[in-house]
Amino acid sequence: MNTIYRKLAVGALAFSMLTISCKKDYLVTNPTASVGEEDVFQNTEGAMVALDGTIRTMYSSLTNHGNFGQKAYDLVADLMGEDMVVHTQGYNWFNSDYNYSIFSNARPEQRPDRTWRYYYRIINNVNRILIRLPEIEGTDEEKAYLEGQSLALRAHSYFYLATFFGQNTESSPGVPIYLEPTQDGNPRSTVGQVYDQIYTDLTRAESLLGSSREHISHVNQSVVQGIFARVALQRGDYPKALEMADKAITNSGRSLYSTTQYTAAGFNTVGAAEWMWGGEVNVEQATIFASFYSHMDNRPATGGYAALGGQKKITKALYDQIADDDVRKTLFQGTPNASMPIYAQQKFQLRTPGNWASDYLFMRLAEMYLIKAEAQARESGQTNAAIQTLEELVKTRYAGYSASGLSGNALIDEILLQRKIELWGEGFGILDVRRLGKGLNRPTGPGNHGGSNLNGNGENNFSHDVTSLPAESNKWLFAIPQDEINANESLSSADQNPS
Repeated sequence: MNTIYRKLAVGALAFSMLTISCKKDYLVTNPTASVGEEDVFQNTEGAMVALDGTIRTMYSSLTNHGNFGQKAYDLVADLMGEDMVVHTQGYNWFNSDYNYSIFSNARPEQRPDRTWRYYYRIINNVNRILIRLPEIEGTDEEKAYLEGQSLALRAHSYFYLATFFGQNTESSPGVPIYLEPTQDGNPRSTVGQVYDQIYTDLTRAESLLGSSREHISHVNQSVVQGIFARVALQRGDYPKALEMADKAITNSGRSLYSTTQYTAAGFNTVGAAEWMWGGEVNVEQATIFASFYSHMDNRPATGGYAALGGQKKITKALYDQIADDDVRKTLFQGTPNASMPIYAQQKFQLRTPGNWASDYLFMRLAEMYLIKAEAQARESGQTNAAIQTLEELVKTRYAGYSASGLSGNALIDEILLQRKIELWGEGFGILDVRRLGKGLNRPTGPGNHGGSNLNGNGENNFSHDVTSLPAESNKWLFAIPQDEINANESLSSADQNPS
């Protein structure tokens, strides 16, 4: 096994144990900063502590103020895309992601290295759970719950590794696959092989899990189906995307927001009607400046990085395509303001400025409707079904909406536009750009990338270095960490991604 993976095997599990407070009494006899594996994996209760700790890393600050679990990578994905603008330089957090200037940097502690470590940390932790499940004490039901959770998290992690480190073609190099703890490093599998493993894991997880779960941060069957739908859409497997999105909608038990529910409160609280999966962040666990809200909540009262100049904004090009009567338009600043620049986002806000206990959104129901509508629109003979699905969603935001009469590419384009509007800031920017194969095309000019900020002061938005990229570009590929290449005998410099 390579050096990075071995370090995670020793250190990450200890991190998992120490970051969970709800069951820490189980480990109270251990006085050191690490927890022995034998102490943990005696029974399913101990394995659940390990699982909870692994999930906790999805909303923890792991290294610095730009690395706070899954939402850090969701933010990176949107900043790499077409529809999120940075107001000014601010404190420089995430600007190199927005500029595409960091992804070829293979040195330690850079974005590619942190991304690799984050997802393989999760994979290693769940592999250690999976390998020990047959021998530990516990009921079959408890073991099925743990196995299903672990497989789903592994699949979710491999999906993002394949997205960031591989091209969106099946035959291109992907990432090494590990299905159990090992002392040996593996070679890069193809992207197609990674997707095949993801499908295998999710199929098994779906069969093991039901609707119940201990907490919304856990995965249940509908979340597995939601992950499956997301993965299948990215792969271009529209029949599977349709099947899984439809199941997720049916089994989620969630409901679409009404116009009165579509407020910032719908995006910072796990109990909101549409949330299928999220991380509940309490005061003790809040990571303050090293958090999603620090980088997203633009209000001066929060004192986070966004409010200090790094405001995140929707492009004027997309804002202008939102109907005036559409409630989603109210979540963006519509006029120039000294403290809240025009087009600044107001969708992601702390529940209380100064109190950092606001939750992290991983999946919500609207995404499933959009996947279902797009998959239907791409399948022969399902145009009317696609229109019905799309209207069922959008009419809850804008009662006067109609997609009647659209078909073919015009209908698909409309669904993709509604996807941009609905899921803005939720982590799908570069995923959609890459899967659609049209390259990156950021709108420029006033109110857009690098153009006048239109806030009445004659200044421009933060200057970016990349306006467009062809579909076959290598610039959005993350470099394989050099430490990984040095330590993994199955990799060499020839395996490095082209820059």
